[in-house]
Amino acid sequence: QVQLVESGGGLVQPGGSLSLSCSASGRIFSIGTMAWYRQASGKQRELVAGATNAGSRNYADSVKGRFTISRDFAKNTVHLQMNNLKPEDTAVYYCLARDVVTQPDFRRHPDYWGQGTQVTVSS
Repeated sequence: QVQLVESGGGLVQPGGSLSLSCSASGRIFSIGTMAWYRQASGKQRELVAGATNAGSRNYADSVKGRFTISRDFAKNTVHLQMNNLKPEDTAVYYCLARDVVTQPDFRRHPDYWGQGTQVTVSS
């Protein structure tokens, strides 16, 4: 019913920038939280940044001051601007949509995840 499609990953040198986007489609009435997670090889998936529909933002300590999350509520889209990238930012980045309410039934659904996009920071 709801699909998330991510774009914008790739290879970048240390100190460079990348922008990720995630677009949610389907019979969406509202989305409570949209967030970005990442999973590096051999490690657990971790929260990078989240944005609620009330306007609050939160970031992992490791990305504060370098990454910025933003939402376009009209388009059900979330963006992640990543600056001053470091090799340790290398991971597959996943988009999450939480507290999704669909229409016309106004049902609340479990979490939706995107398919992931690879970000590699290397010289």
